[in-house]
Amino acid sequence: MKAPLIVFILLSCGRLAAQNIDAIINPSAVESIEKVLSSDAMRGRGTFTPDIDRAAAFIQSQFRKAGLKTWNGSSSYLQPFSLVQAKTVSVKATADGVEVPADHIVIASTSRHISMDENSGYQTAFVKAGDNLGTVMKYLGQDHTNYLVLVDTSFTKIFPRLSRFGQQQFSSPRNVIFILGTTAPTHYTITADQEVQEQKLQNVVGILPGRSKKNEYVIFSGHYDHLGVGKPDEKGDSIYNGANDDASGSTAVIMLANYFTKLKNNERTLVFVTFTAEEIGGYGSQYFSRQFDPANVEAMFNIEMIGTESKWGVNSAYITGYERTDMGKILEKNLMGTPFTFYPDPYPQQQLFYRSDNATLARQGVPAHTISTSKMDSEKYYHTQGDEISTLDMKNMALIIKSIALSARTIIAGTDTPSRVDTSQLR
Repeated sequence: MKAPLIVFILLSCGRLAAQNIDAIINPSAVESIEKVLSSDAMRGRGTFTPDIDRAAAFIQSQFRKAGLKTWNGSSSYLQPFSLVQAKTVSVKATADGVEVPADHIVIASTSRHISMDENSGYQTAFVKAGDNLGTVMKYLGQDHTNYLVLVDTSFTKIFPRLSRFGQQQFSSPRNVIFILGTTAPTHYTITADQEVQEQKLQNVVGILPGRSKKNEYVIFSGHYDHLGVGKPDEKGDSIYNGANDDASGSTAVIMLANYFTKLKNNERTLVFVTFTAEEIGGYGSQYFSRQFDPANVEAMFNIEMIGTESKWGVNSAYITGYERTDMGKILEKNLMGTPFTFYPDPYPQQQLFYRSDNATLARQGVPAHTISTSKMDSEKYYHTQGDEISTLDMKNMALIIKSIALSARTIIAGTDTPSRVDTSQLR
């Protein structure tokens, strides 16, 4: 008699959970959030504008309404940080006694004044003819050493573009100086003066503390910035609403916060975050990631562009970097018996694993993946004024968000822990 009773109780609980999730995550609830974030009133949520501040205030109100805690007992869900923008106003250099033309020098630094020579301890790097300049820039961006970089004259035409490297960055004593030339001088001097401006930004972060594994974190994230206002299109529309990119992901984060705070069964601590400044270099997620010991982050569900059908149709999405960990397999197992399917990223040539806000923690070994449905080879409204709520499928969005919630359940319960990213294999 006891066994059938237990089975009945389990089945009843399962039906209750399904009813609860449908009551919380449904097309109408999803649309109510998406409509605000992607409205013309938000004016495309451009970085460094009052518009993105309004979006942050709205998300903060939703986190408060859900009952999330603030990060580290803060008085606000806003996580402020600053970027520094530097503009070189004067530069002088000599190489083995010969003056170097000012247009053959690019300074990447947040210092107001630079004065250095061959005794200053700078490492020397070379960009040779035929090198991949993008790969070199990526390497330099991840290093923290002072560099003098000699750039071959074959790059003369694009050399001025290097001024974008480090144009906006976190304040740092580190300097990188590019000089157009092929031979490293024995003796040199470089002095420069710069105008430096601090620019304030903010992520929005809410916490649902875990019951038994408080120091083990599972992150749900999306970015809430977009491209703001630009030139009018042929219809006279100048607002890049970013309904899919990535108001859809931010909407998902809010929906998941609403669901899990009602469920209150998470053993691990859940972190809900919407990032700023993804569109200009992923600075929000970089700053956020610095607040964690990556060893304590068990998984990251980054959600980006889930408003349109995937290439497989409804009830499906893909996971970037699927092959890097077994997290995808865990999600599939938890969705067994449902009509939803997670697929590996079908656009590996686009390197999407490195192009969203999961990348910083993934490079530190965290099983951090982006979930998306965007058809990156044919997404009609990507980065256009046409990315509006009218182009999205609210019913399918709700199905995707519910599937993320259900697929995460053993991870947030602490019974499944995804394997780590092999950082030696990252490119």
